[in-house]
Formats: sequence, C-alpha cells, structure tokens
Amino acid sequence: MKRISSFGVLAVLVGAFFNITFGQDDRSISISEDESPAAITLQPFLSGLSSPVFMTRATDRSQRLFIVQQGGLIRVLQPGSTTPTTFLDISGPVLSGGERGLLGLAFHPQYRTNRRFFVYYTADSPVGAIKISEFQVSATNPNVADTTEKNIITILHPTNSNHNGGTVAFGPDGYLYAGPGDGGGSNDVPNNAQNINSLLGKIIRLDVDNVPVGQVPQYNIPPDNPFAGAIPGADEIYAIGMRNPYRFSFDRRGTRQLWAADVGQFSWEEVDIITLGGNYGWRVYEGLHCTGNDAGLCTPTNYLPPLFEYSSAGAGNTRCSITGGYVYRGRQNTFPDGSYIYGDYCSGEVLMWNNNTQTVLLSSGRSIVGFAEDQSGELYLIGQSGTIEKMVGSAARPAESVEIRGGARKNP
Repeated sequence: MKRISSFGVLAVLVGAFFNITFGQDDRSISISEDESPAAITLQPFLSGLSSPVFMTRATDRSQRLFIVQQGGLIRVLQPGSTTPTTFLDISGPVLSGGERGLLGLAFHPQYRTNRRFFVYYTADSPVGAIKISEFQVSATNPNVADTTEKNIITILHPTNSNHNGGTVAFGPDGYLYAGPGDGGGSNDVPNNAQNINSLLGKIIRLDVDNVPVGQVPQYNIPPDNPFAGAIPGADEIYAIGMRNPYRFSFDRRGTRQLWAADVGQFSWEEVDIITLGGNYGWRVYEGLHCTGNDAGLCTPTNYLPPLFEYSSAGAGNTRCSITGGYVYRGRQNTFPDGSYIYGDYCSGEVLMWNNNTQTVLLSSGRSIVGFAEDQSGELYLIGQSGTIEKMVGSAARPAESVEIRGGARKNP
C-alpha cells in the first residue's frame, strides 16, 4: 500500500535466536540497456469494483475467482462470467479506510471437502486490531458463505492506522502464514519489528488444523517455529524484522519459496525470500542501508539481506511503494518461467525480476494495490480505482534496464 514514513530486544540478542546466514560480497549488478519494448498489455477483465485489493482462486479446481473489496465484501466470479456476485459481506466488523480494511483471503488446501477459508482484516473493535478469522462456505450453495465467524487470532494495532500488512496464505507445509506490519508511523518507534515478544513487524505461522473445540487460542503452534515452547519469544513468529509486508506469495512450483515485498520508509523498496528464523533488518536496515536507528546494531551479520531492492527516492523518481506479486508459473509463457512479477503503487509500473535483472514491463497508469494468479498461473493487475486487468502477451525482451543492488549489507 501507499508508503507512509514510519524499539524490545537488541538485534544482536535476536540474532542469537535466529539462524542467520549472510553473503560476503556486495554486488552491484549493472545491466546493459535494451530499448526493445516488452510486448505485455493489459486486457480488461473486471471494472466497476469498489476498492478491490486482492483476488484469488479457491482450492477446489472450480476456476472461480474471489475478489476482496477493502470495505468488507468478497465477491465470486464464475468461469466465463463478467458479473461477480456476493460471496461474503463482513463490512460490519471491518474498519476500512486508508490502509485499513478487508485485505486478505486464503482457502484451506482441503477446501473442497472441509469448506474452510480465512480472512485478514482490520477491526472496528478493538479499534484497528488485525484479525484473522475463519469462515465456511454454505453446505448447500458453493457460491455463498456462512456468515458465522470464528476468530483465530487478534493482534492489537493501537496507535497508527498504517502498516497493517494484509496477506494471509497457506504454505506448502499446510500451515497458515500472515504478515502484520510494524504498527505504523515513522522509524518503528516501539521497535516492534525487532521485539521477539511482539507479533507486529513479523511473518507469523499458525497450525489451524486439529484444534479442539473451545481451545484458546483457536490454533496450534508449528513445533519448529523459532520461539516455540520454552524458547523466549512469541510462539507464533516465523521471521522478524519486517516493516510492512503488505503482499507476499509462495512460488506455486519449483522452490516453493515465500517471496515478500516489504514496503520501505524513505528510500528503498525490497523483496525478501523469507526463511524460518530469518531477521530481515527493519528498523536497523532499510533494504541494504543503515537507517540510523540503533546505529550501534548496524552490523550486517545480524540480518539477512533482501534478494533485491530498488530506489524510491530522488528528484523525478515517481516510485514510492512496492506491491508484491507472484513468481510466474503460467501456461501461456506470458513471462519467463520462474520470474517474479511485481509493481509500484505510485508509479504504476509493472516490474519483473529475472536473472538478477529488474525490467520495467509497462506503465499501467494505475495505483497498483495488488496482483492475482488464476488456476492456470496467469497473472492479473488490480487497480485501486476499481479495475482488474489480465496481463497478456510476451515479456521475452526487457523494456528498460536499471542498476539493481543485491547481496550483503555494509557497515555505515
């Protein structure tokens, strides 16, 4: 979402709890220019939506698509239809506006038989809290959900209205992942992202299966979570040091890695490959760069660097906030297999990371709030103004080349 400038335990102490590996080189990858345009265009798919933020498919192979609208509505689109219908309306408990609202949706891997799905939203009560809740589809109508809500977890977010994260997704391990932001404001003043007792500024992982009725909380802890059991720290944490991982996704094939786009503060947008126990550096680092917060802790061996970063600062730079997308695994060869497709909210650019190269594929003219992946792996762009468009064509050649920095962070 739109980037708005935003202390706990020491990062050195945190590093002792986490499996930290770190590159030894500081690579500047210079990419030769190629002015041949990539033949990617946007094909109208849906319009007239009210603040769409996400679209996904059910795990029942029905090819239906489910559109999440920020105000609290989920709509379902049948194959071949252009008119989505209401699947679930939870606008009552949803606090919407700015970066708040109904932001994420995930269908259980066994949705076809257990009818379970999960939503991620900011709540009207407690004000601004992040809630992950479970619902079920109707037993008699697959296109309408039962409105009975089972709250799985509530994460208080009491001070600022921004940095709520927004993604909830099942990993290849069958566990449920989510990415609450750091609590908002500038510089993460409470140091939530490095505080192992806070769930803000983290990737969390929950086991939502085989939970006894009436158990509080309504989830179990994966036994290999970094702070599970007697280890000090919040049991739910999977990785730390995030600012606002608004959009993340799993590679549906190949490595099955978790790719997270973490929104920067003033200057650097980054993409991280999230691993169990990783510390990604915020608020000490923004991308590969020391922020000046906790300067004595700015030692690169305590943190994992991003896979890559790009600048959102400088005169004439219209970029401001990364919107994460997907590793392409589609059947139409629209993009190179295994490339990562993402965008920038302010510039409206659709970008591709492939072979250590960032390529600008097109300027959409949209405020990009999300991307979507259909059952066949083809990708869509979601515009804040109410449109969803399918990306078609072929990105065989780059539209623009830039210098991308990757590898290890340096001391200041």
